[in-house]
Amino acid sequence: MPDYRRAWHPGGTYFFTVNLLQRQRNDLLTRHIALLRAVVKSVRKRHPFKIHGWVVLPEHLHCVIELPPGDADYATRWRLIKMEFSKALPLTERLSAVRIRRGERGIWQRRYWEHLIRDERDYRAHMDYVHINPLKHGLVKCVADWPYSTFHRLVAEGIYPENWAGGDETELEYGD
Repeated sequence: MPDYRRAWHPGGTYFFTVNLLQRQRNDLLTRHIALLRAVVKSVRKRHPFKIHGWVVLPEHLHCVIELPPGDADYATRWRLIKMEFSKALPLTERLSAVRIRRGERGIWQRRYWEHLIRDERDYRAHMDYVHINPLKHGLVKCVADWPYSTFHRLVAEGIYPENWAGGDETELEYGD
C-alpha cells in the first residue's frame, strides 16, 4: 500500500483537486450542482471552513479553503462531502467487486490532491489556477462565462476585474 504523505497544518489554507472516478464524457457535478452546493453547505455547518476560491467543472473541482484555527481535519470534510453527494444520487453506476465489498459507490476517485498554501504568492497562483480552469479546459472563452465558480463573487468584491482571463491576456494577474 502506498504511503501517502499529507500536510496537516491546523488553521491552514489548502488547495484541493477532487475528481470523479469516470472523467470521460461525464457532467455529473455540473448536472447536480444544486445538490453539490447543498452538501457543501451542510458539511460547512457541522465542520466549518472558509471558501476562498472554488470552481466546479463537469467531472472535477478545484478549491482553496481555510480551516479554523486548531483544526487540520480536511479529510473528514472531503469524506462527508463525497459520501453525502453520492448517497443522494440514484445508484446507476457500475460497481467493481472491490467497491461493492467496501460499500463504496463508483462516483468519486478515492483520493484527492491537496496542497498546503505556503505564502501569498502561492495563494495567488492557486486562486488563479482555480478560476482559469474552465478556460483551460475549453469550456468557455472567458472566465466570466463559467457559472460554477467563486470568480463572480471575487469580481463583486473587487479582487478580480470582470474581464480577467478574457482570452487576450499575455500574463495573468490576481487583483490589482
